[in-house]
Amino acid sequence: MSLFGSLYSGVSGLGAQSRAMSMISDNVANVNTTAYKGTVAQFANLVTRKDSVTSYSPGGVRSMGALTIGNQGLIQNSNSPTDAAISGAGFFVVNSLADGTGDQVYTRAGSFAPDFLGNLRTPSGQYLQGWLLDADENVVDVNNVETVNVGIVNGLATATTNVRIGANIDADRAEHVGAYAVDDMANATVEPHFSRNIQVYDSLGRPQTLTMGFLKTAPNTWQVEVYAADPTVVTAGAVALASGEVTFNGNGSLATNTLEGVPVTIDWEAATGAEDSTITFDLGAIGETNGLTQFASPTNVAFVLQNGAEVGELNGVRIDETGYIIASFTNGEERRLYQLPLATFANPAGLDPRSGNVFAQTERSGEFNLRVAGRGGAGLLATSALEAANVDLADEFTKMIVTQRAYSANSRVITTTNNMLEELIQISR
Repeated sequence: MSLFGSLYSGVSGLGAQSRAMSMISDNVANVNTTAYKGTVAQFANLVTRKDSVTSYSPGGVRSMGALTIGNQGLIQNSNSPTDAAISGAGFFVVNSLADGTGDQVYTRAGSFAPDFLGNLRTPSGQYLQGWLLDADENVVDVNNVETVNVGIVNGLATATTNVRIGANIDADRAEHVGAYAVDDMANATVEPHFSRNIQVYDSLGRPQTLTMGFLKTAPNTWQVEVYAADPTVVTAGAVALASGEVTFNGNGSLATNTLEGVPVTIDWEAATGAEDSTITFDLGAIGETNGLTQFASPTNVAFVLQNGAEVGELNGVRIDETGYIIASFTNGEERRLYQLPLATFANPAGLDPRSGNVFAQTERSGEFNLRVAGRGGAGLLATSALEAANVDLADEFTKMIVTQRAYSANSRVITTTNNMLEELIQISR
C-alpha cells in the first residue's frame, strides 16, 4: 500500500509544483501591470493517519496562492495629472457601471482618464467613484459615492467678494469747503478730492465698474463713498452703495475705518441677469501702512486687488495630494469637484482578485471603510504617479528554477516507485 501511496504523493507534488509555476508565470506576465500584486505559492503537507508507530503511509502536499496585497510597489512618475498612486494602505473605489449600479470593487491602479462623457475610468473600464462636493466645496454625503464626472462644468465665473486697496492720499490736500452729505459724491453734487475706478465681476462673470471717492473734510479725516460708475446698472441709481469715514494717525497710518468688515450689498439691475453681489472693502489694518496711508506726497495707488474672475473655459483636471479632483479654467480660477476616498479593510489579504486589476470584498476581508487620504490609517496619495507591480523578476526566476527542480524530483519519485512495482510484479511470474 505504501508504494501506491508513494505514487499518489509524487502526483500531488507534481500538481503542487505545477500550480506554483502557474503563479510564477502570472507574476512574470504582469511585471508591467500597474499596481499588480504578485501571488506567492505556499505549501502545506497532507498527512495520512497512521494505524501504528511501525507503519507509515505517505500523504502528499498541496499548494495555495497568497496575494501579496500588503507589499508596496514602487511609486513611479507619470505624465498624466489624473494619475495617482497610493503609498500605504487603501484602495480606490471603482464601479463597473457609470451610473454606480454595477459591482463596486477596489483597485490600487490609479491610472484614470475621462471618457467621451467626462467620466474618469481605468483602462479596464471601471469607473472611479468619489464624494461629490457642493458649491462651498464641502462633501455632500460621506456615506455615498458616485462616478467622478469632470464634464459637469464647462466654464466658471467667480463673483467678486473682496477688494483690497493700497494707496496714499495727499496729506497736504486742502479741506472741502462747504456742506457735505452722504451721496453727494455719488450724484456728482460734490467732486471727490480723489477717486479710483475699481473693476469687479458679477455672478455671470461680467465686469462692472465701481468708483471709490475720497473727500477731505477735516485734518486727517476723509469721507469715503462707493458707488456705481454707471448708475443704470444698479437698482439704487446714483447713490452711495456704501459710505463711511477714515481717519489717519500723525505718522500716516490708518487710525479708524468705519467701512472695515462691513459687507456691501449691490443689487444689480434685473436686465443684467446677475445675482446680488456682496463685497467687502479692505483698506488695510488699523495702525499699519499696508493699505490706505496719508503722507505729504502726491496721491498714488499702489495696488487694487479683487478676487473675482470673468468666465473661463475648462482647460484641465488634476488630482491633488488630499484626493480632490480639481478643475482649472482659462481665467486662472480653480474649483474642487470631488474628493476621492480610500477604502480600507481589516484584512486586505482576504480580498477576492478579479480581472481588470480589481478586488472584491469578501467575508474574510471585512467591511470596507471610506477614509480621507492620510487619515485613519489610509495611505498617502502621490499625484501624477503610478504604483508599479510589486514583482521582483530576479526572485521570480529563482523560484522558477527551484520549482522546476522540485517538479523533476517528484517525477523521479514516480519513476522510481514504478520500477519498484515492476520488480514486485516480476516476483509473481
